[in-house]
Amino acid sequence: MEIKILGTGCPNCKRLEKNARAALAGLGVEATVTKVTAMKDIMAYDILSTPGLVIDEKVVSSGRVLNTAEITTMITTALAEKST
Repeated sequence: MEIKILGTGCPNCKRLEKNARAALAGLGVEATVTKVTAMKDIMAYDILSTPGLVIDEKVVSSGRVLNTAEITTMITTALAEKST
C-alpha cells in the first residue's frame, strides 16, 4: 500500500501525515508514506486545495485534515477493494 500526503508542508499537511501514520499503526498495516510537496506534482492529482490524501494512487480526500478514524476507514476500504 502506498499513501501520499499532498501539500507544501503547512501545519495541516503535517497533521494529516501524523493521523495517517497513526491509522496505519492502529491497523498494523505496513505502507509507504510519501510527502508530495512540489506544486507541479500536487497539481497532477487534480485537487483544488491541500492537504490531500492519496491511497494507492486514488485521491480519497482534499482540502481538509481527516482524523485518524476517518483515515482508518479509508485504508480498510482500500484493502478490501484490493482483495476482491
